[in-house]
Amino acid sequence: MPQRRILSVVGNPKPKSRTRSVAEAVADQVAAAFPADVEAVSEVLEVSELGPGLLGWGDPAVKAAVASMKAADVLIVATPTYKATYTGLLKLLLDQIGQGELAGVPTVPILVAGAPEHALALEVHLRPLLVEIGASCPTRGVFVLDSALAELPTQLDAWAAGNIASITALVAARAAVPQPLA
Repeated sequence: MPQRRILSVVGNPKPKSRTRSVAEAVADQVAAAFPADVEAVSEVLEVSELGPGLLGWGDPAVKAAVASMKAADVLIVATPTYKATYTGLLKLLLDQIGQGELAGVPTVPILVAGAPEHALALEVHLRPLLVEIGASCPTRGVFVLDSALAELPTQLDAWAAGNIASITALVAARAAVPQPLA
């Protein structure tokens, strides 16, 4: 049975945050969309756990996190809105990834915000950063208001109906491409 790895990268300084809950809910939607003969495995990377290693170059834990991101079949990148954009914590991790290094990994950007005025930050700030480092973002991102978290299942069902097929199709296409021998 083929396996597909979904990695949720959570850029909230607070561990086990609402941002993580949203990322996990999106990962569940993606996992449920794979065919029955595909095993979906979800993992979470809390960027806050990388600590001071993010402040320099070459930290082994940060290198392992970046390698894990590159190896994911689906990457979910979630952040709360800080000063109308993504967190500095998330930026510290993403700065460790060179231009194009994600090599087309299917990626879902997520922004959790306190005000609807921050909705554009998802498409204007987070998506371009992810594309710069090579992520493929084939769908709309997921924008969630803190005040609407109670409606998250309904919101994600609507998002999934219009977007999940693009993600699973991209994953299948990438899996069909022969990998070079090491």
